[in-house]
Amino acid sequence: MIAAGGAAGALTRYAITLALPPGDGFPWATLMVNAAGSALIGVVMVLVGEGRGRWGHPLARPFAGVGVLGGFTTFSAYAMDFRELLARGEQWIAPAYAGGTVLACFTAVWAGTALTRAFVRRIPR
Repeated sequence: MIAAGGAAGALTRYAITLALPPGDGFPWATLMVNAAGSALIGVVMVLVGEGRGRWGHPLARPFAGVGVLGGFTTFSAYAMDFRELLARGEQWIAPAYAGGTVLACFTAVWAGTALTRAFVRRIPR
């Protein structure tokens, strides 16, 4: 389940990076994919991890959380983007990208978790 989900997530990420033009050389696609994936990780972990069995199959978390979203988000591309920015002499942009990505991803997972918890609380048992 994890491998199948990982393949689906990685292919989706690849398609998104192909669809987004490189633009000004800033790695926007990686930043957006990682932030969106982090928000979705928050959603999935609440639904399958805190749902007390009401939100699906026991393989939902390994498939969706670890597989799909693990394959969708990418630390390796983030690290390579950082390295590439430094190699191009972007000494101010590289650390801003590194820190901004971490901040965006933590904020996104927090927001995904908080919004999903608020939504789930409103659903009658």
